[in-house]
Amino acid sequence: MRLKAVHRGRGFSLSAIVEFDSVGLRYGTGAEVLRDLNFRLAKGKFYFLTGPSGAGKTSLLKLLYLAQRPTRGRISLFGEDLAGAPRDMLPRFRRRIGVVFQDFRLVPHLSAFDNVALPLRISGRSEAEVEGPVREMLAWVGLADRASARPATLSGGEQQRVAIARAVISQPELLVADEPTGNVDAEMAQRLMRLFSDHDLRDARRRRSRTGPVECRRRRRPRCRGALQRADSGRCRHPSGRSAGSARVPGGSQR
Repeated sequence: MRLKAVHRGRGFSLSAIVEFDSVGLRYGTGAEVLRDLNFRLAKGKFYFLTGPSGAGKTSLLKLLYLAQRPTRGRISLFGEDLAGAPRDMLPRFRRRIGVVFQDFRLVPHLSAFDNVALPLRISGRSEAEVEGPVREMLAWVGLADRASARPATLSGGEQQRVAIARAVISQPELLVADEPTGNVDAEMAQRLMRLFSDHDLRDARRRRSRTGPVECRRRRRPRCRGALQRADSGRCRHPSGRSAGSARVPGGSQR
């Protein structure tokens, strides 16, 4: 099925990679956990989402990587309005998104190498096209000597690095990370943040067009320029506390 069946919604900007328009989310018949979200994320910028436990950060990230659909409002990704998109079209969009899960979600019976290689193999790459990039990525995250290890034999920090390598190996247009540096030391955290913004060293044009929303709960964040947005009681607010409800996410630093 062709993507032309998904139509671009009125009012959505072609310069934004993500746009939320009056988005709300509830689970079952309970109260909304997210409400009146209105923001846009520009290409090539970092965004940090912070907030207390229960503020709705993870729910918002699920909307971003299409694990959850909103109960109201419109979401646009890559310039396409997904409000009326059938479910069988969503995998096409998900393949353009890299996700670092808080609980890693590695495939337990696969080695570190095979976990990282999974997105490339799913996309149809030959083994000759997989070998080099995966070895290079594992070396970058400091796991070259752990390529054959299975997740159960890896430490929490090592599993996190495998999860990050898997998320960026296919050079996604949108990268969503939930506490991506929560289990590594400060030096490795800095290296991983560089990987998020600079992992495709061979193609600067693609590197400048990538967007990375990153959710942080740690008190000290790795140094990385970007816009900060705070989740508060199901809404997004500027960190100063102003703009209750439908706050537009401010622009971050251009990569």
